[in-house]
Amino acid sequence: MALLEAGGLEAVFLANRPRLLGFLRAHGAGDAAEDLLQELWVKSSASATAPIAQPLAYLYRAANNLMLDRHRSKRQSDQREQGWARLGDGVIPGSSDAPSSERTLIAREQLAAAEAALEGVGSRAATVFRRYRLEGVSQRDIAIELGISLSTVESDLRRAYRAMIDLRRTFDEV
Repeated sequence: MALLEAGGLEAVFLANRPRLLGFLRAHGAGDAAEDLLQELWVKSSASATAPIAQPLAYLYRAANNLMLDRHRSKRQSDQREQGWARLGDGVIPGSSDAPSSERTLIAREQLAAAEAALEGVGSRAATVFRRYRLEGVSQRDIAIELGISLSTVESDLRRAYRAMIDLRRTFDEV
Protein backbone atom coordinates (compact mmCIF):
# COMPACT_ATOMS: atom_id res chain seq x y z
CA MET A 1 0.00 0.00 0.00
CA ALA A 2 2.19 2.80 -1.21
CA LEU A 3 0.99 6.30 -0.47
CA LEU A 4 0.54 8.42 -3.58
CA GLU A 5 0.56 12.18 -3.88
CA ALA A 6 -1.90 14.12 -6.04
CA GLY A 7 0.38 13.54 -9.05
CA GLY A 8 0.13 9.83 -8.31
CA LEU A 9 -3.66 10.04 -8.17
CA GLU A 10 -3.59 11.53 -11.64
CA ALA A 11 -1.41 8.66 -12.88
CA VAL A 12 -3.81 6.09 -11.39
CA PHE A 13 -6.80 7.95 -12.88
CA LEU A 14 -5.26 8.07 -16.35
CA ALA A 15 -4.12 4.43 -16.21
CA ASN A 16 -7.61 3.27 -15.15
CA ARG A 17 -9.70 5.72 -17.14
CA PRO A 18 -11.30 3.04 -19.40
CA ARG A 19 -12.16 0.88 -16.35
CA LEU A 20 -13.66 3.85 -14.50
CA LEU A 21 -15.66 4.79 -17.59
CA GLY A 22 -16.94 1.23 -17.86
CA PHE A 23 -17.86 1.29 -14.17
CA LEU A 24 -19.93 4.44 -14.64
CA ARG A 25 -21.66 3.03 -17.72
CA ALA A 26 -22.39 -0.25 -15.95
CA HIS A 27 -23.99 1.64 -13.09
CA GLY A 28 -26.44 3.50 -15.30
CA ALA A 29 -24.61 6.63 -16.44
CA GLY A 30 -25.22 5.85 -20.12
CA ASP A 31 -24.37 8.78 -22.39
CA ALA A 32 -23.46 10.92 -19.39
CA ALA A 33 -20.57 8.62 -18.42
CA GLU A 34 -17.90 10.83 -20.02
CA ASP A 35 -19.28 13.92 -18.27
CA LEU A 36 -19.39 12.08 -14.95
CA LEU A 37 -15.82 10.88 -15.45
CA GLN A 38 -14.72 14.47 -16.00
CA GLU A 39 -16.63 15.54 -12.89
CA LEU A 40 -14.99 12.68 -10.98
CA TRP A 41 -11.56 13.94 -11.91
CA VAL A 42 -12.35 17.56 -11.09
CA LYS A 43 -13.81 16.70 -7.67
CA SER A 44 -11.24 14.09 -6.69
CA SER A 45 -8.24 16.15 -7.73
CA ALA A 46 -9.59 19.19 -5.89
CA SER A 47 -10.33 17.27 -2.69
CA ALA A 48 -7.17 15.13 -2.61
CA THR A 49 -4.92 17.31 -0.44
CA ALA A 50 -3.37 14.47 1.55
CA PRO A 51 -1.76 11.26 0.30
CA ILE A 52 -4.24 8.52 -0.58
CA ALA A 53 -3.45 4.97 0.51
CA GLN A 54 -5.56 3.21 -2.12
CA PRO A 55 -6.10 5.65 -5.00
CA LEU A 56 -7.99 3.24 -7.27
CA ALA A 57 -10.43 2.31 -4.50
CA TYR A 58 -10.76 6.03 -3.73
CA LEU A 59 -11.65 6.77 -7.37
CA TYR A 60 -14.18 3.93 -7.54
CA ARG A 61 -15.79 5.11 -4.31
CA ALA A 62 -15.95 8.68 -5.60
CA ALA A 63 -17.47 7.43 -8.90
CA ASN A 64 -20.06 5.45 -6.97
CA ASN A 65 -20.89 8.53 -4.87
CA LEU A 66 -21.34 10.57 -8.06
CA MET A 67 -23.76 7.97 -9.37
CA LEU A 68 -25.71 8.03 -6.10
CA ASP A 69 -25.85 11.83 -6.18
CA ARG A 70 -27.04 11.72 -9.79
CA HIS A 71 -29.72 9.16 -8.94
CA ARG A 72 -30.97 11.18 -5.96
CA SER A 73 -30.99 14.37 -7.96
CA LYS A 74 -32.95 12.74 -10.79
CA ARG A 75 -35.47 11.25 -8.36
CA GLN A 76 -35.99 14.59 -6.61
CA SER A 77 -36.30 16.37 -9.95
CA ASP A 78 -38.90 13.85 -11.13
CA GLN A 79 -40.88 14.22 -7.89
CA ARG A 80 -40.74 18.01 -8.15
CA GLU A 81 -41.91 17.92 -11.77
CA GLN A 82 -44.77 15.58 -10.90
CA GLY A 83 -45.79 17.88 -8.06
CA TRP A 84 -45.77 20.89 -10.36
CA ALA A 85 -47.73 19.00 -12.96
CA ARG A 86 -50.37 18.09 -10.39
CA LEU A 87 -50.59 21.67 -9.15
CA GLY A 88 -50.31 23.27 -12.55
CA ASP A 89 -53.16 21.58 -14.31
CA GLY A 90 -55.70 22.65 -11.69
CA VAL A 91 -57.96 19.77 -12.59
CA ILE A 92 -59.94 18.27 -9.78
CA PRO A 93 -60.52 14.55 -10.36
CA GLY A 94 -64.11 13.89 -11.41
CA SER A 95 -64.73 17.46 -12.59
CA SER A 96 -64.52 19.20 -15.94
CA ASP A 97 -62.18 22.08 -16.63
CA ALA A 98 -64.71 23.56 -19.08
CA PRO A 99 -66.40 26.75 -17.88
CA SER A 100 -69.82 26.37 -16.35
CA SER A 101 -72.86 27.19 -18.43
CA GLU A 102 -73.40 30.28 -16.27
CA ARG A 103 -69.88 31.58 -17.00
CA THR A 104 -70.34 30.82 -20.69
CA LEU A 105 -73.59 32.79 -20.77
CA ILE A 106 -72.02 35.74 -18.93
CA ALA A 107 -69.05 35.74 -21.32
CA ARG A 108 -71.36 35.76 -24.34
CA GLU A 109 -73.33 38.68 -22.89
CA GLN A 110 -70.13 40.61 -22.17
CA LEU A 111 -68.85 39.97 -25.71
CA ALA A 112 -72.10 41.25 -27.17
CA ALA A 113 -71.87 44.35 -24.95
CA ALA A 114 -68.26 44.93 -26.08
CA GLU A 115 -69.28 44.58 -29.74
CA ALA A 116 -72.10 47.08 -29.19
CA ALA A 117 -69.78 49.51 -27.38
CA LEU A 118 -67.28 49.32 -30.24
CA GLU A 119 -69.97 49.93 -32.82
CA GLY A 120 -71.08 52.89 -30.69
CA VAL A 121 -67.77 54.70 -31.35
CA GLY A 122 -68.18 54.30 -35.11
CA SER A 123 -67.32 51.64 -37.62
CA ARG A 124 -63.90 53.11 -38.50
CA ALA A 125 -62.82 53.30 -34.85
CA ALA A 126 -64.12 49.77 -34.29
CA THR A 127 -62.16 48.54 -37.32
CA VAL A 128 -59.00 50.33 -36.15
CA PHE A 129 -59.38 48.82 -32.68
CA ARG A 130 -59.92 45.28 -34.01
CA ARG A 131 -57.04 45.49 -36.50
CA TYR A 132 -54.64 46.88 -33.89
CA ARG A 133 -55.61 45.00 -30.72
CA LEU A 134 -56.91 41.70 -32.05
CA GLU A 135 -55.03 41.21 -35.30
CA GLY A 136 -51.74 42.89 -34.29
CA VAL A 137 -51.48 45.21 -37.30
CA SER A 138 -49.29 48.27 -36.66
CA GLN A 139 -50.89 51.70 -36.41
CA ARG A 140 -48.89 52.93 -39.40
CA ASP A 141 -50.12 50.01 -41.55
CA ILE A 142 -53.72 50.65 -40.46
CA ALA A 143 -53.37 54.31 -41.43
CA ILE A 144 -52.09 53.37 -44.89
CA GLU A 145 -54.72 50.65 -45.31
CA LEU A 146 -57.62 52.96 -44.41
CA GLY A 147 -56.16 56.04 -46.09
CA ILE A 148 -56.15 58.12 -42.90
CA SER A 149 -53.44 59.85 -40.90
CA LEU A 150 -51.57 58.23 -38.04
CA SER A 151 -53.02 60.78 -35.60
CA THR A 152 -56.54 59.77 -36.74
CA VAL A 153 -55.71 56.13 -36.00
CA GLU A 154 -54.49 57.17 -32.53
CA SER A 155 -57.63 59.24 -31.96
CA ASP A 156 -59.86 56.32 -33.01
CA LEU A 157 -57.97 54.02 -30.67
CA ARG A 158 -58.42 56.47 -27.77
CA ARG A 159 -62.17 56.58 -28.38
CA ALA A 160 -62.38 52.78 -28.58
CA TYR A 161 -60.26 52.37 -25.43
CA ARG A 162 -62.47 54.85 -23.57
CA ALA A 163 -65.56 52.86 -24.59
CA MET A 164 -63.96 49.60 -23.41
CA ILE A 165 -62.89 51.17 -20.10
CA ASP A 166 -66.39 52.54 -19.51
CA LEU A 167 -67.87 49.13 -20.34
CA ARG A 168 -65.45 47.42 -17.98
CA ARG A 169 -66.57 49.72 -15.17
CA THR A 170 -70.17 48.65 -15.72
CA PHE A 171 -69.08 45.00 -15.50
CA ASP A 172 -67.22 45.71 -12.26
CA GLU A 173 -70.25 47.42 -10.73
CA VAL A 174 -72.49 44.39 -11.23
